[in-house]
Amino acid sequence: MTETRTEALISSADAHSAHNYHPLPVVVATAEGAWMTDVEGRRYLDMLAGYSALNFGHGNRRLIDAAKAQLERVTLTSRAFHHDRFAEFCTRLAALCGMEMVLPMNTGAEAVETAVKTARKWGYKVKGVPDGQARIVVASDNFHGRTTTIVSFSTDPEARADFGPYTPGFDIVPYGDLAAMAAAVTDETVAVLIEPIQGEAGVLVPPPGYLAGVRELTRERNVLFIADEIQSGLGRTGKTFACEHEGVVPDMYILGKALGGGVVPVSAVVSSAEVLGVYRPGEHGSTFGGNPLACAVALEVIAMLETGEYQQKATELGDHLHRELGLLVGGGAVREVRGRGLWAGVDIDPSYGTGREISEKLMDLGVLVKDTHGSTIRIAPPLVISKEDLDWGLDQLRAVLSAAP
Repeated sequence: MTETRTEALISSADAHSAHNYHPLPVVVATAEGAWMTDVEGRRYLDMLAGYSALNFGHGNRRLIDAAKAQLERVTLTSRAFHHDRFAEFCTRLAALCGMEMVLPMNTGAEAVETAVKTARKWGYKVKGVPDGQARIVVASDNFHGRTTTIVSFSTDPEARADFGPYTPGFDIVPYGDLAAMAAAVTDETVAVLIEPIQGEAGVLVPPPGYLAGVRELTRERNVLFIADEIQSGLGRTGKTFACEHEGVVPDMYILGKALGGGVVPVSAVVSSAEVLGVYRPGEHGSTFGGNPLACAVALEVIAMLETGEYQQKATELGDHLHRELGLLVGGGAVREVRGRGLWAGVDIDPSYGTGREISEKLMDLGVLVKDTHGSTIRIAPPLVISKEDLDWGLDQLRAVLSAAP
């Protein structure tokens, strides 16, 4: 039998790349809006949006035009020199966050590492914690990245096993348990680092009042509240930031994914002058962090978010998404649905198949989602998706679930 182009490309990738991912067997060639086309010409509705990196869709014209214009001017100066997009990027991103200062990086994991370093430095220089004693409270089932320090406070065996020795200085408490967090905070605690909604864990939304409680606790104990909004931020939940659903402003935002519009990797730590002002030249940096191309694209992302249009669409379509998914609960196949805005975790009864098997069946019907933690699939389409396309995607999910087991 003749090998298809898809099979040939996947076989080549398997032979020459590390097997650190287990992608669905589809090879994308082009994409526009909420749709992707593979190398065989088959079209798929993207219901994952690059784990929220593609909030504004594939090939968004405003973002592509901004990138093209900057490509013709200058793409990199390193931080050895100033460039003419940097000041505006920092100023407008700080304003969007209601903060004062920005420290730009590239990937989400880099930004989390930056936040950890910043919190420790603040703890020593501002709070007065003895040198080398700073501690950070984190939540179980977190996902903040896969660097060695970050996996040191992961409770996911796949992320953590065989990568020790691990970085000390972290205290892990159950997500959503405010009493456990309060008990874990000591005089040496410099920060609480949490996701306002845990994405990789299955789109887990904390109990009502939890974020507000974290804010009150950290303020009372002179501890930084660091919100990892890499997945949840920038419009995904119907607000610019997921923390806004409880009227909470943390001491520090960690941003990434959608900040680069799915065009270039852009991440940032955004905070007050008191917190980010602890740095001196040479103490932290990134050659590509805040480069002209990244700033140009991110500035267009900020401009799009400033109108509130995308947040409103995520709210309206998100309400519709959760109403429709809620109707599936109790029918046998779906055990639970969680989420906020255009973001949902759907727990499938294992008798109907694993999350991977359901994802593959949806792929066969032209819908792309991704599983997590065995029996959960995540739904997070680009915010530009139409209601008609969203309904079509949900129809395919119903078809898959009705055909099993």
